[in-house]
Amino acid sequence: MKDKTIRELEDQAEKIRESIILMLEKAGSGHAAGPLGMADIMTALYFRVLRYDPKDPDWPERDIFFMSNGHCAPVQYATMAHAGYFPKKELLTLREYGSRLQGHPERTTLPGLENTSGPLGSGLSQGAGMALALKLDSSNNRHIYLTMSDGELDEGNIWEAALFASKYQLNNLTAIIDRNNIQIDGPTEKVMPLEDLRDKWESFGWHVQEVDGHNIEAIVDACAMARAVSEKPSVIIAHTIPGKGVHFMEGDFHWHSGAPDHKHTLEALHELRSLKGKVIYD
Repeated sequence: MKDKTIRELEDQAEKIRESIILMLEKAGSGHAAGPLGMADIMTALYFRVLRYDPKDPDWPERDIFFMSNGHCAPVQYATMAHAGYFPKKELLTLREYGSRLQGHPERTTLPGLENTSGPLGSGLSQGAGMALALKLDSSNNRHIYLTMSDGELDEGNIWEAALFASKYQLNNLTAIIDRNNIQIDGPTEKVMPLEDLRDKWESFGWHVQEVDGHNIEAIVDACAMARAVSEKPSVIIAHTIPGKGVHFMEGDFHWHSGAPDHKHTLEALHELRSLKGKVIYD
């Protein structure tokens, strides 16, 4: 990609982070670290990788994105709003009673959401099932992308789905793991060690890549490689910093869940540059 394009995508990711902070402060609850850390991944997907039409969310030729780690819904909502699915001002209704933007995504409430998620470990099964259905339907040009948290790899359902996808050679399925090394109870390697994660996925018959989850160009290139793989599902292990862009959140598992107060919001927005302390949308 050209340097200008990369800078534009990086700026887009920062705007998404700013939206996340604003949403969480207004809601007074939610998850901060994971969504901030995934902003570059979601920017790469929605602004370079996925084929979709926000004006026609059910477009039959669209690619499909599933979020398995549903607690990271703020980054999905923010990205979709910036991509044109709905007005950005609606982001400030996060978690309100009757809002389309609940704490975990609900497929039927918001056009463009492809799956309901909340119970961790379910998304890969959803994605694998859809990928097989597309193959049976001869929808060869469509692709399934999904994100998972590293903490949810503790769930056995993930590995059942991994076996299933490998058996049926679901090369139209790409999973992206947000490898941020934290979960709600602490560091992943203390709660339930995952390494060697690459070897695990390769032993289950997957094509594996590892990338810097904050390098948008690398993420886009990895998705292109995954789409070119034949006879295997693909997984991209994206190494990220939880709370990316906000120094007092970065790497701190205590921010896995929790919203910033007004003081923290102003500090975070100052770091993220462009809003300069404003806490409302124009």
